[in-house]
Amino acid sequence: MEERHGATTMHGMPLTLVGREVKIGDPAPDFEVVNNDLAPVKLSNFKDQVIVISAVPSLDTPVCDLETRRFNSEAANLGNDVVILTISMDLPFAQKRWCGANGVDRVVTLSDHREAAFGTAYGVLIKELRLLARCIFVLDRQHRVRYIQLVAEASNEPDYEAVLQAARDCL
Repeated sequence: MEERHGATTMHGMPLTLVGREVKIGDPAPDFEVVNNDLAPVKLSNFKDQVIVISAVPSLDTPVCDLETRRFNSEAANLGNDVVILTISMDLPFAQKRWCGANGVDRVVTLSDHREAAFGTAYGVLIKELRLLARCIFVLDRQHRVRYIQLVAEASNEPDYEAVLQAARDCL
C-alpha cells in the first residue's frame, strides 16, 4: 500500500498517510462506511449530488467539533443539491451522541472504523494513529474530484470559504 511520510502533521509531529493519493480530476473512489444506525453507506448512495467530504480525526476534539458544526450551519446555504459528509474513525454510537448534543442535523456523519475503506481509498489514513487526516474533498455531480484541501497541520481548521466556493462551482 502506498505511503506518504510527512504529508501532514499533528502538533508538529510528521505523520504517514496510507493509501493511494487522490488527485483533482480523478473519479472519486467508492467506499463503504457505516452511518449512525450501523447501516452501510457508499459514495454511490449520493447520485447526482455535489458532495463535500470532510475527513476529520475525531468529532470529540475541539477543531473537529468546530469544523463539523461550521459545515452544518453552512449546509443550509448550499441547498439540497449539495450533501456534506463528515467521516471519522469514531464509533457510530459516539457520532450519534455528538450530533444530538450539538444539534448537528444537516451534515451526515459516517464512521470508517470497520475497515478504514474510505481512509485507504482516499489516502488519508494516518498510519501511526489509525485516524483520518483533516482533509476536504469536493466532488461534482458525476463524482469527479474537483477540489482537495489536505490541512497541513491537523490541529488547524480548513479554509472554509475555499471549500464552500468549490462546492458552489460544481452546481
